Amino acid sequence: MFEIELPDLAASASLGKALAACLHSGQVIYLQGDLGAGKTTLVRGLLYALGHTGAVKSPTYALVEVYVVSRLYLYHFDFYRFMSPEEFLDAGLDEYFRKDSICLVEWPDKASGYVPPADLVLSLHEGEAGRRCALAANGVEGQKCLTEILAAWRAAVS
Repeated sequence: MFEIELPDLAASASLGKALAACLHSGQVIYLQGDLGAGKTTLVRGLLYALGHTGAVKSPTYALVEVYVVSRLYLYHFDFYRFMSPEEFLDAGLDEYFRKDSICLVEWPDKASGYVPPADLVLSLHEGEAGRRCALAANGVEGQKCLTEILAAWRAAVS
């Protein structure tokens, strides 16, 4: 696990840009953190880095926001409002988790047992000066992505 300082919104957007560089179809990425921790800000940076020019909003009320950018199908989920994990299946959300899509998942614990495991977990929390992001990888693909993110991040802040 690695931790990165995110002192401002620009740093969060830069981390999103670094994440964008390692994305490929089939990935599942968990975005963890309290309300207002900066999860959607990070996703906004990721999408803008991929060439998206429209609005990027939190999927809190819609459950999922769909983006087709650079021939990638990105689905940004927010399960915060789930009262039980079974709502994941009831809403038919399992159909989005395919080999040709990238799924960014906020509040994955609310769909525990149903949402597929993450390749990469980004946990945002308050730091001494702004926010911090802990990054953890699962499996070979997640580790490869984490290595690329850290290299891009180091290059960006040097």
